[in-house]
Amino acid sequence: MALRDRLRRLVQRPGSVDPAPFRAIAEEAGRREDRVRALSDDEITAAATALRGESGSGGPRDAGDLAELCALGREAARRTLGERPFDVQLVGALAMLAGHVAEMATGEGKTLAGALAASGYAMRGRRVHVLSVNDYLARRDAEWMGPLYAMLGVTADWVGQTSAPDRRRDAYAADVTYAPVSEVGFDLLRDRLVTDPAGLVLPEPAVVLVDEADSVLVDEAMVPLVLAGAADLDPADPAYADLVRRLRPGLHYTTDDEARNVQLTPAGAREVERALGGVDLYASDHLGTLTAVNVALHAEVLLHRDVDYIVRDGAVKLVSGSRGRVALLQRWPDGLQAAVEAKEALEASPTGEILDSITVQELIGRYPERCGMTGTALAVAGQLTEFYGLEIAVVPPNRPCVRDDAPDRLYATTADKEVAVVEEISAAHAGGRPVLVGTRDVAESERLARRLGRTGLGCVVLNAKNDAEEAAIIAEAGAYGAITVSTQMAGRGTDIRLGGADGGDRDRVAAAGGLLVVGTGRYHSSRLDDQLRGRSGRQGDPGGSVFLTSLQDDLVTRYAPDEKAKGAPGDDGLITDKGSHWIVGHAQRVAEGVDLELHRNTWRYNQLIGLQRGTVMAERDRILRGDLADRAMAERAPERHAELVAIAGEEAVADAARQLALFHLDRRWAEHLAFLGDLREGIHLRSLGRGIDPLIEFNAEAVPAGKRLLGDARDRTVEAFTALTATKEDGIDLAAAGMKRPSATWTYLVHDNPFGSLDERALRGLISLFKGRR
Repeated sequence: MALRDRLRRLVQRPGSVDPAPFRAIAEEAGRREDRVRALSDDEITAAATALRGESGSGGPRDAGDLAELCALGREAARRTLGERPFDVQLVGALAMLAGHVAEMATGEGKTLAGALAASGYAMRGRRVHVLSVNDYLARRDAEWMGPLYAMLGVTADWVGQTSAPDRRRDAYAADVTYAPVSEVGFDLLRDRLVTDPAGLVLPEPAVVLVDEADSVLVDEAMVPLVLAGAADLDPADPAYADLVRRLRPGLHYTTDDEARNVQLTPAGAREVERALGGVDLYASDHLGTLTAVNVALHAEVLLHRDVDYIVRDGAVKLVSGSRGRVALLQRWPDGLQAAVEAKEALEASPTGEILDSITVQELIGRYPERCGMTGTALAVAGQLTEFYGLEIAVVPPNRPCVRDDAPDRLYATTADKEVAVVEEISAAHAGGRPVLVGTRDVAESERLARRLGRTGLGCVVLNAKNDAEEAAIIAEAGAYGAITVSTQMAGRGTDIRLGGADGGDRDRVAAAGGLLVVGTGRYHSSRLDDQLRGRSGRQGDPGGSVFLTSLQDDLVTRYAPDEKAKGAPGDDGLITDKGSHWIVGHAQRVAEGVDLELHRNTWRYNQLIGLQRGTVMAERDRILRGDLADRAMAERAPERHAELVAIAGEEAVADAARQLALFHLDRRWAEHLAFLGDLREGIHLRSLGRGIDPLIEFNAEAVPAGKRLLGDARDRTVEAFTALTATKEDGIDLAAAGMKRPSATWTYLVHDNPFGSLDERALRGLISLFKGRR
């Protein structure tokens, strides 16, 4: 066994760690089980409390302490939750306690393993934030694991989108706080505008444990979380949406092979100019019109309803490409968001000046200690190591997986594939076998449901339009004869039990072959394929999976458009030539490479902004919590400082100096963000024309601007301080100092990519158009 393990380590994937030490500790915990089981509830709580202080550095760290933690945690879970953690769950918890990402298959009990790990960190005196992807999972897991935490002497709470500030403050004071990643980010942004330390909500970061780590840390890593303030910005003119809707593809505009860029042709430009009354789109005084037309064209041609977004309750809701759910609070940059709303004839949503923003990656990077759990991490081990310094601990399943994963079936056309999908579902359903069908978007899920209905097969559809019912729908997906058509959301976080939610029909479903997963095409990431496949074969259950793909799938046409099948298809469109099957895998690898490069580029861009943000916020914290501003005014405007102290007193002057310094620092930072946004959007024209890396061009201007920021804010503060007025009766008149903060603020996420932005596409289209006119 030892030799086999050594040989396995020689060929182990980079970015992964050896779980053998964790297994040894779990085995030692097993040897302590009888002794711990004899303890009363109070004795278990006392033993766990004592464990906090036994190690010299606080809490369980050496192998003996960790084995005791596992033994106590296992028994506490058995008593409070009715679940005895398997050894593999203890291994997963120990891997997270060591600062790794635990890869555990679907149904292996990640939620309980995460709670044990969080308890271990809490016993070390470290406050833990367990971050999930939505409110439902945060609240469910906190309440579900609550009795376990209580028996171990650990306090736990949760934060949701509707939580009030005082409620949030109390929740963050607990040892373990469950929250959606976006809410923690928004609380951080709101804290950066408070003018009194008592108004702070979020404590200093210590430990973050990320659920669905691959989704949060990779798929959504570069999503900016934004805090905006009310501003008077014009919404998109619906006339532009009407205009571009009349343009004809090929004649008036063209798109690139990847459908990521759309541009007016010379004929299109002339048609637009004619429709707008003979204007010259390329005259300097009409560049705003050109931008509005390009944005409207992008919204009309490249963003598709029920694919990129849905319309619900009179509003545009973005759909997460990696999860298929509605991307809560997420929106495109203001111009594009307004253009899509105009396209759908909806009321424009509020727009405003960005006061601050932070990416998910930067948010996670604030925590000194990071760990996580997911079912699919090894495929992105390189990115987790590169961007977060995290390694993967692959935890084997408690029972061997016996799922039958059939080879992919490749068809020549989408129509051939869709016929085969219905036949596959019909054949399985005839034997009572439950089927979970994974589609790529809302439109496809609804199209398949209609096709199934025409053949007499009823199904339940789960997509972004009814995601509120996700847990209930997916829990019944294993019922006898059930057909569930789902987008990529597929209920991550909710088990699919054979026989339905209560497992009452388990034996009959198992005899029919268990849950069959049918993929209607490969996703752009192999991890998403694995996530869908992993819905079947839970805890050693029987099951199967098969993916049906076609050469007309978006993945192939976008990322391998020049590849052609070598063998002729059969009468049913099926392609059996092995060489042709390589095309789909090749396209998927290209897509993954593109996504990685986008992540790297966006990270490089945001790294500079993050460094500048860190400098500004450190200054803000010193001003907020201390007397930095007062001392600075006494030094730079000593005469005025002394005069004001004589009139209003030292405390009032110190408070006025702090308020002025905070206001002008916040104002200057918002202006700097606006400058960086404009710089980013305009830098591509210069870089493309001169053949220079846009990142280099960006840094050349952003770095000096950042160095001037603090000095400018301090100078403005001195100027405002010297202009203050005060009287003995009324004190210092801050109202006359012009400190007008936004009348309202709100938070949202931006679906954006700085180096593949709309503006870059528009500029490339402009260059192409000029070439066409010459």
